[in-house]
Amino acid sequence: MTASRLPTYFISHGGGPWPYMTGAFRSNFAVLEQSLNDMRGELGDKPKAILVVTGHWETPGLAISSGVQPGMVYDYSGFPDYLYHIAYTAPGSPELANRVRQLLGVAGIDATLDPTRGFDHGTFSILKPLYPDEDVPVVQLSLDANLDPALHLAVGRALAPLRDEGVLIVGSGLSYHNLQAMRGTGGYEPSRRFDAWLQETLLHEPSKTRTERLIDWEKAPAARAAHPREDHLIPLMVVVGAAESEPGAITYHQTDFFGGLTASSFRFGQVPEAA
Repeated sequence: MTASRLPTYFISHGGGPWPYMTGAFRSNFAVLEQSLNDMRGELGDKPKAILVVTGHWETPGLAISSGVQPGMVYDYSGFPDYLYHIAYTAPGSPELANRVRQLLGVAGIDATLDPTRGFDHGTFSILKPLYPDEDVPVVQLSLDANLDPALHLAVGRALAPLRDEGVLIVGSGLSYHNLQAMRGTGGYEPSRRFDAWLQETLLHEPSKTRTERLIDWEKAPAARAAHPREDHLIPLMVVVGAAESEPGAITYHQTDFFGGLTASSFRFGQVPEAA
């Protein structure tokens, strides 16, 4: 593993257990899947471990998965029965879980360890195509249920040292997440407008302004139309906080997601020199 500082990523993770599916539904994610393949290539060597901040796990305060061999959380509905028996068998890492808790504690942020938490689809939906050998240890970090942007930016700042320790920090959510509007065409324009704001904010603003805009994200065009509830946006705050002074880049962009939605993923910081 290269000693280079790893970048952080916010990944729009798609829908349900898509990497385990075939046919028409799976084809919606072809561009996303290619972006994950490209991400693996730009990272080069496998990281020592992965910390996933998942939009599918909320707790009072923060929680960290600390089991040795996490199970699965089938947090979706309406899919064929076989998709409730799939498994992503990567190991957990109690060592990393304790390190995350230690770093948060130094910053005055309390967190608890959860040895029973399994991998939810915010985690395995991106890791299955990213690291299909299932051999990189994975720890999940929950969102604080208050969904405060400033708090989660501070969480990222506290966890930034992990990037120099071979740990890949990934925020898993969606740049657009309005499930009701996704069932028709009503999300096409709001997703485009909010995505344009995201790109301007994350790619072109100075770091101080970027942080300020993220804290006030509700002022963005179509903000609440894009995120009636911000659970899938808040993981972005953590990965930006962990690379707050570093440039952003777009790693996935699609304007015809599910027919006409706009969705994007982002990287913060430089790729390792060895890549």
